[in-house]
Amino acid sequence: MANSYKLPYDPSDLNWSSAGGNLYTRNGSANQGYLQEKLRSLHKVEDCVVLASGVSATMGVFFAFLKSGDHVVVSDSTYIATYRLLHELLPEKYQIEATLTDTSDLEAVRAAVKPNTRLIHIETPANPTLKVSDIRAIADIARKNGALLSVDNTFASPYNQLPCELGADLTVESLTKYINGHGDAMGGAVLGAKKLIDKIRAEAMVNLGGVISPFNAWLIMRGAVTLPLRMKQHNDSALSVAQFLSSHQAVRFVAYPGLENHRRHATAKEQMHGGFGGVLAFGLNADHDAHNKFVSRLQVITSAVSLGHDESLIVFLGENDERQYLYPEEFHGGFFRLSVGLEDTTDLINDIEQALIFIQTQRV
Repeated sequence: MANSYKLPYDPSDLNWSSAGGNLYTRNGSANQGYLQEKLRSLHKVEDCVVLASGVSATMGVFFAFLKSGDHVVVSDSTYIATYRLLHELLPEKYQIEATLTDTSDLEAVRAAVKPNTRLIHIETPANPTLKVSDIRAIADIARKNGALLSVDNTFASPYNQLPCELGADLTVESLTKYINGHGDAMGGAVLGAKKLIDKIRAEAMVNLGGVISPFNAWLIMRGAVTLPLRMKQHNDSALSVAQFLSSHQAVRFVAYPGLENHRRHATAKEQMHGGFGGVLAFGLNADHDAHNKFVSRLQVITSAVSLGHDESLIVFLGENDERQYLYPEEFHGGFFRLSVGLEDTTDLINDIEQALIFIQTQRV
């Protein structure tokens, strides 16, 4: 757990900005190395770099491979920090242009590509709308246009989906979520070919200082041991919850790739080999206040952000969400993002049902 290591007899010829080896934790640590090797193996890729958070990993990709004047095609439904980076910060500070695109529509992706497109960055399934994008087809579009494809795989995890095997150049994971699985550590990872990862390691880890702490690396390593067991439960329970919600008259819509009525269910079924993940979105046939009353009645499910924890977490995204204009029409008017945890599936469904009964009774 040290942050500094004993130097050799003559340290004068050391490269203080080199990555790897036990020199200084900003250059890498033993715990980080062990975690990187485990993740590399899980994703079946050449190399992996672990960073301080999922956002740090995402920014590591952007910082390493983009410069002023470059163009990015990015999913119109993404994690809020990704949206902020590409919609505001990078364009304003570094004149990097980004086109927010419905990447579930291949024709829209093709139309968005420009001569200066250097990167296509997608989330699939996407946060928070659960849109699904065809990784293999978009990888082909990127390759034909001389661009890299990076895929945020956080909602799927390597248990369910391996983007690099489907043609992506880089896979991004927020280790804070499913891979850690216990809600007690933050981390992020980028995985892919060694020549690409080396660039991120040198620029975003060592020189930007986005390194993970040894203790967080250890916690995530511990959590990763049970990933297959946990993901099976997340997958099974989320599908059961989604099916229950879909059949309830108080529910306006449900978005979950495992449901046959999902717009890209066939694509999800083809590229998500383990299951469809533990996150779903849904809205109620009710007003704003009733959505909040529903959450207040839940006893097993906790109202909190994040996802992939052992406990089920729900968050209400209201009509004032600044990205509302990018969401499918059914999401307008407010909706929930539910991360289904490891509790007994029947207990979760009963909890949701009693809260639905409560708001229906309130409206009578």
